[in-house]
Amino acid sequence: MRGARWGGVEAGQPRRGRWSQAEIARLREVYGLKEDVVIARELNRPEASVRKMAASVFPLAVRQGPWTAKEVLELKRYLGAASHEVIARVLGRTPDEVRERISDLGRIRGDGPWSQDEIVEFKRLYGTRRDEDMELIFGRSRESLANQADVLCLAKDKAFVRRQQGASSTRMPRWSAEEVAKLVELYPDHSNLDIARSLSRSVKSVVSKAHNLGLKKDADRLRTMGRENVSLRYRRRESERQVDRPGAHDDAGEDGVLEDGVLEDGVLEDDAREQDAGAAESAGS
Repeated sequence: MRGARWGGVEAGQPRRGRWSQAEIARLREVYGLKEDVVIARELNRPEASVRKMAASVFPLAVRQGPWTAKEVLELKRYLGAASHEVIARVLGRTPDEVRERISDLGRIRGDGPWSQDEIVEFKRLYGTRRDEDMELIFGRSRESLANQADVLCLAKDKAFVRRQQGASSTRMPRWSAEEVAKLVELYPDHSNLDIARSLSRSVKSVVSKAHNLGLKKDADRLRTMGRENVSLRYRRRESERQVDRPGAHDDAGEDGVLEDGVLEDGVLEDDAREQDAGAAESAGS
């Protein structure tokens, strides 16, 4: 959605007046997952207008009774990205109910093999969630999370680390000429995960540097990625049908859920669309 001119209004000229259905749909999609100021910038709306429309789109608590499996999955989606109050508004629950359910998640611990659904969701969330939130989302120990991140060559996003710990904590070793040469050689026909392991870099670092260099996957690799994504989306639909089945409640929704837009090695379509914004920052990392 980056670069969109909602309602034909140029960037820098906030749009006012009636919201379009497209704007409302986008607000529903990203509210609670992005900061209000970011949503306002994307939609070319004043921040106060975003908050006012969110209050209209997401009325205060309307749901009662036991939590369904789908609600639990939605709670995990927002956990660590939004405040309890915002999560409560989006889910139609009270803040106390949200806090109580999060407390319940803290008592769930698993130590079995990771499912494919969990791995995909883990890739999607790891860069922008605190480890303590990841423990609640996946019901796994800190050690298990660290091991999985190591296997998948994942790292926290620079912007996220900067917000959490300050700018001095985000410095990364520069790419050497040898590393760049190897990236140029491998990128067209190897998976990003294999390249990251070869270079002892994170997958996101590999993707960002490749974008900065203007590297592309070759046709055969793109076809393979396409087949993999079709398979992932099929499994996602199957997972959603299981969650939505009548009578599915808390005990059915503890695994992660697949998301649309997952590309090779867990890199999201939104990430790819927004590489331009991070290219300058990543050039020296």
